[in-house]
Amino acid sequence: MTRRMHNPVDIVIEHDPWEAVGLDRLANEAASAALSHLGLDPGAYELCLLACDDARIAELNGTFRDKPRPTNVLSWPSTDLQPDAAGEPPDLSEAEPELGDIAISWETCSAEAEAMGKPLEDHLRHLLVHGVLHLLGYDHIRDEDAALMEGLEVAILAEMGLSNPYLLDGAEEAFNGK
Repeated sequence: MTRRMHNPVDIVIEHDPWEAVGLDRLANEAASAALSHLGLDPGAYELCLLACDDARIAELNGTFRDKPRPTNVLSWPSTDLQPDAAGEPPDLSEAEPELGDIAISWETCSAEAEAMGKPLEDHLRHLLVHGVLHLLGYDHIRDEDAALMEGLEVAILAEMGLSNPYLLDGAEEAFNGK
């Protein structure tokens, strides 16, 4: 049986500035890196990415998290893979081929990158890896889970040739204050 390789990310762009950053390439690179790092075949999974603005993500954040304000990235996993025990990895054998949906906001992401003195593309790669890990059951609510998730992010980004994003000024607030 021959298997057709495909990019794991389908993208819906609702906000024009996203057109200029090569989001298709960045998103598929980040998703493939995260999936591969975890031993999953990127060609066997898919997710949808909504590239929107702060108004839209604030609406989504209000509807789904009761926090009606902008944030950088939101995710909606198709399957709840989060383990009960803190600091334990999810059982990825339970992952469905359709991983879920991610939304990312232009204004918040670009402002964060600028505040950190970081190239926007690098910040987007980090946020996209972060979102994919959420779809796979990783989280950062409990300290043990945050340490596991951040460690994975750092390792995946290093494989992509990017430095540890948590060492940059303002990086911690970008993920915990929103």
